[in-house]
Amino acid sequence: MRNMDPAMLRKTLEQLEQAAHDHAQWHANLIRAIVCRLPGDPADLHDDAHLKCRFGQWYYEKAPPELWEQPAFMAIEAEHKRLHAAAAELLRSAAVDAPVAREDYDDLVTGSERLTLEMDSLRHEFASALRNRDALTGAYGRGEILPVLREWREMARRRVQHCCIAFMDLDHFKEINDTYGHAAGDEVLAGVVREVTEHLRPYDKVFRYGGDEFLISLAGADLAVGRKVIEHVRERLAGVPLIVSPVGNPIRTTASFGLALLEPDVSVEESIDRADKALLLAKSAGRNRTIGWDPGATTGTMLQRVLEEDADG
Repeated sequence: MRNMDPAMLRKTLEQLEQAAHDHAQWHANLIRAIVCRLPGDPADLHDDAHLKCRFGQWYYEKAPPELWEQPAFMAIEAEHKRLHAAAAELLRSAAVDAPVAREDYDDLVTGSERLTLEMDSLRHEFASALRNRDALTGAYGRGEILPVLREWREMARRRVQHCCIAFMDLDHFKEINDTYGHAAGDEVLAGVVREVTEHLRPYDKVFRYGGDEFLISLAGADLAVGRKVIEHVRERLAGVPLIVSPVGNPIRTTASFGLALLEPDVSVEESIDRADKALLLAKSAGRNRTIGWDPGATTGTMLQRVLEEDADG
């Protein structure tokens, strides 16, 4: 769901709720036909019944492609198909007035419970994703930063995996707001998150830190790998218009990045501060570039010079 913005998440959740309602109606009609010996739907006897029911039509034809990346969504397929097979067996018995075998009925009940469990799991993932996302941009909210990074720091402490973080700040964003208005600025922020997310790796995350500042976690990356990923993102971001202004002008922007390793021997907050200081150096060096935090004298000297210039200016 990483590439789905809040609007798409809400729309897909609504579709899922409707599909679940349709399935519940199908199940109720099926039980009524079996218990009351009423004619069942002939389509339920076909081998492809799981494709043709209303739930199946949504699942295979209308669900967003991004859902096929979710284990909970993929697990639904097998349970749904198995449930229809059990339903067909019961309908065949009912059609010839044969007693319903206990094993067949238990298969139906178990299949229905499993499918409901998988749908509930998917609903929970949607609801959780919506709670954790910034409503404007679709990035993860600021409140998610520390819990996520503390998990990665613990992995680094146990020497399981590195994690690199990057502070991103849009260059001259105030000029966009002043020139085109805050509504256009909001669209640019959302466009930036979409563009950045598209060119990150599957397990990387973008968090909105505040305003036009974002923090990116780069799972399993040291500074060298992190720089490679961020440079690719920076170049892609600088090369495409994000939106078109009300008068038809393409609006572009660039971004500056500060990189830091999530060190196991310092706090997460300290690592974030290091990335923030590296970002300050990137902006002072001319913007639209990436600078990594170096604990050596070079970075410290450069930073001190920048801070002194800011104080004098």
